Amino acid sequence: MFRAEIHELEDGPTLKMEGRLVGQWAEQAKSLVTMNSVPKGLIIDLTDVTYVDSVGEQALIWFSSIGAAFVGKGVYAAGVCERLRLPLHGKLPASSKERLRGDIHRPSPSQTRAS
Repeated sequence: MFRAEIHELEDGPTLKMEGRLVGQWAEQAKSLVTMNSVPKGLIIDLTDVTYVDSVGEQALIWFSSIGAAFVGKGVYAAGVCERLRLPLHGKLPASSKERLRGDIHRPSPSQTRAS
């Protein structure tokens, strides 16, 4: 099952996709965006996508090539974005911010040595 809708949100036009982005459904998602002119600042929300096949991957790469940015809050969606090197929209997730600031406690070498 697959569902795709375009919403006008504060950040810009957002294509929200849910379910399995495969085959014909991936092609229909592209058609939904190109039905009129391609919206500027398009954001693709993959948070609720549960599976992407090779046709879906090609559709996502195409979205990237027309300037879309991606949101993927779930583990699977974030993994797809990383694997396909899709440009992410918005702020870094909290865990990434912590890593960049160095807030995560790492034991010093002296703490990791066995006595």
